[in-house]
Amino acid sequence: MAVVHTDDVVDPLERARSLAPLIAASTGSIDADRRLPEPLVAALKAQGLLHLLLPRAYGGGEVAPARFVEVVEELARHDASTAWCVGQLGVCAMAAAYLTPESARRVFDDGRGILAWGSNASPVTARVEPGGYRVSGGWSFASGGHHATWVGGHCVVADPDGTLRHDAKGHAIGRTLLFRAEEVIWADDWQVLGLRGTGSDSYSVEELFVPDELTLDRDLPSGRLIDAPLYRLRTDQMYSCGFAGVALGVARAMLDALVQLAARKTPRGFRNTLGESPVVQSEIAQLEATLRSSRHFLYGTLAEVWSAANSGELSMTDRIGVRLAATHCIDQARHVANATYHFAGSNAVRANGPFERRFRDLNSIAQQMQGRWSHYETVGRYLLGAEIEPQFL
Repeated sequence: MAVVHTDDVVDPLERARSLAPLIAASTGSIDADRRLPEPLVAALKAQGLLHLLLPRAYGGGEVAPARFVEVVEELARHDASTAWCVGQLGVCAMAAAYLTPESARRVFDDGRGILAWGSNASPVTARVEPGGYRVSGGWSFASGGHHATWVGGHCVVADPDGTLRHDAKGHAIGRTLLFRAEEVIWADDWQVLGLRGTGSDSYSVEELFVPDELTLDRDLPSGRLIDAPLYRLRTDQMYSCGFAGVALGVARAMLDALVQLAARKTPRGFRNTLGESPVVQSEIAQLEATLRSSRHFLYGTLAEVWSAANSGELSMTDRIGVRLAATHCIDQARHVANATYHFAGSNAVRANGPFERRFRDLNSIAQQMQGRWSHYETVGRYLLGAEIEPQFL
């Protein structure tokens, strides 16, 4: 199957829309099997949707951040797990900008290779050896990892005797190591409420040697080998915006479904349809305003940041703006979803309906790191001139 690069005639958003029937036909197996079906993965890959953020030099789209978010938002209207995997794997592909051309082509294979990685609560240590690093340890939440050809893990670097290396500010030096998917040991532990189809299992490696050329200084300007505007945004920023786009798409689908339901449903004990209730009319209008304003906030912030990235490195004010917009968007999308679920009444609990799965998915989106309410505290501290920890900004 030929890979369609995103600089071809058909816009990636149109490609995403074209997959709606296939996604709709796959939703049952997505939840039941806890991963995306291979025909759907093949279609996403063929349409170039897993490599929207991969440099053009290596077969990717290198699209503007707003276009990337629009794509995952569109996919999320049909299935959150599909959109989440596109968001996660898409951002992982930004690693190519930090690899030598030879290594990037080896990993991404002109848009045919897929890179996935997860996170870890406790640091994994990579010991320096001649020509590379030796690592044992595990990571969690590798969304889309079962479809990957390469897997990565972020580590702290240690000397051969185990002494951690630190930078001039006393922070442990980190490095992301990449290894072939067949070198990974997977744990079947993704038993969850929502986003079931992301297959976000834990994984580990044992005494694996990783050569220097398959490691990178992720998100550090000093390690960036392709200095295009897109790669002046950090992976954390793209994750936060991408997952906010997933939340927007799910909330939009739920609100649209409520509008359709309200026009035909007459609740038990009522004489008129749900849509004729002044309470419901008012609530739908307010939910529409909430969703639209959150969306405009996110995309407006992305436009500002993209303009800044085209001029140079992002400032801390730019980074704070992304964090605030994405956090607020996820927060408000969850509010819309929960209110919609409530007003749909007993229709909302049916597993084959338009509400139940999306309700689980959106509340799961809001539970992960990008949806933390503590991000508001970080933003507030910055606005008040207090010192902040720049992690996740």
